[in-house]
Amino acid sequence: MRTIGLDVGSKTVGVALSDALGWTAQGLETIKINEEQKQYGFKRIGELVKEHDVSKAVVGFPKNMNGTIGPRGEASQFYGAELERRFGLQVIYWDERLTTMAAERVLLEADVSRKKRKKVIDKMAAVMILQGYLDSQN
Repeated sequence: MRTIGLDVGSKTVGVALSDALGWTAQGLETIKINEEQKQYGFKRIGELVKEHDVSKAVVGFPKNMNGTIGPRGEASQFYGAELERRFGLQVIYWDERLTTMAAERVLLEADVSRKKRKKVIDKMAAVMILQGYLDSQN
């Protein structure tokens, strides 16, 4: 059983997947969504859950810097509740306050162009969310 990591935004969902032993996170893909039109990418998530025998989801939970929960945090809670309801996954919310900035820094240090960074930033953030959780478990 594997764990999927998700960085949920309003336009994309970055997806990462653990190895079978639950030690490492690998970036899988970025799913285009449209929150305004209530298109959340659950069909693709369901395919990935089935294909990779996923039992648990780690959803990035963006809190405000003062620890309160704002609109993006509420959107992550909605997404997690839907994962539980639709796929029966155990959902863990992982504090992701600085993961997108950290992912951006890693990509800048690797000299990845702005155009390429835009394509992989959410997937990279999902890897950092999932790896943080996996490290806390091992």
